[in-house]
Amino acid sequence: MTSAPLAARLGIPSGPLFFPVTAYGPDGSVDLDTYRTHVRRGVEAGAAAVFACCGTGEFHALTPEEFESCVRVAVEAAEGRVPVVAGAGYGTALAVRYARLAEAAGADGLLAMPPYLVVAGQEGLLRHYREVAAATSLPVVVYQRDNAVFTPETVVELARTDGIIGLKDGLGDLDLMQRIVSAVRSASPGDFLYFNGLPTAEQTQLAYRALGVTLYSSAVFCFAPELALAFHLALRTGDEPMVEKLLDGFFRPFVELRAQGRGYAVALVKAGVRLRGLDVGEVRPPLHEPTGDHLKQLAELIERGYALLEEAK
Repeated sequence: MTSAPLAARLGIPSGPLFFPVTAYGPDGSVDLDTYRTHVRRGVEAGAAAVFACCGTGEFHALTPEEFESCVRVAVEAAEGRVPVVAGAGYGTALAVRYARLAEAAGADGLLAMPPYLVVAGQEGLLRHYREVAAATSLPVVVYQRDNAVFTPETVVELARTDGIIGLKDGLGDLDLMQRIVSAVRSASPGDFLYFNGLPTAEQTQLAYRALGVTLYSSAVFCFAPELALAFHLALRTGDEPMVEKLLDGFFRPFVELRAQGRGYAVALVKAGVRLRGLDVGEVRPPLHEPTGDHLKQLAELIERGYALLEEAK
């Protein structure tokens, strides 16, 4: 698939972007059957795209063989109904390898994760992402966060690079994002996608939307798609009372619970999927499971969120 069709399809505000968790069996190995069910349910629930084996999918914990199998299963489960974008990361050589594995598995695009460990300069980062983009025919979205933070000038160069179609922001610096959007618009007119990639992006999407960033990832969609869809619809249609009700009653408390433990941006989401009836297993080390008290709070919060939807009927 070329970048233009992918950009067009992801640009349609038809639903949240789905970042499935990776399912593991009792012995800790990847459970492809349960993963297939998880992805299929998300697509049928109304996801606009599937981002397989990315942050919420524990990309960091997967072997290349597991990664390729999961991407292939995600493509099969999506059945061409929505694009499947796969993660690719680590150093340049490994990122290229993962990119090629994703292409071989049938992915429609790539989410290029930050390079592993090192803090590189702008010149090195630009070279890294250009080499990843050149490695396959897949369109690439670059993920800004942690040790991969770009100047507006660098993003202009990324936008001019064949194969790079967008930037996902997991940093949360709105001043920087405004300058990036402005610089790219001024220097490189055309379609360049921007995503709010902060954990529980619904919490900050009002601010990102003011910058013109309408696409966002939704970890909540993994375990409570109805809540994610209701928020997305309310935001898109300007239903401010519903947006505020969901923010105050569910998303803000969820963010506050997520902040109670390191790694909860993944572990709490995976626990939510289990609480909703699909046994996707526990997170792999070095992440750890939520405490019993936090699991209880999560269950109560999910129940409260669905009660809000009932009240709105």
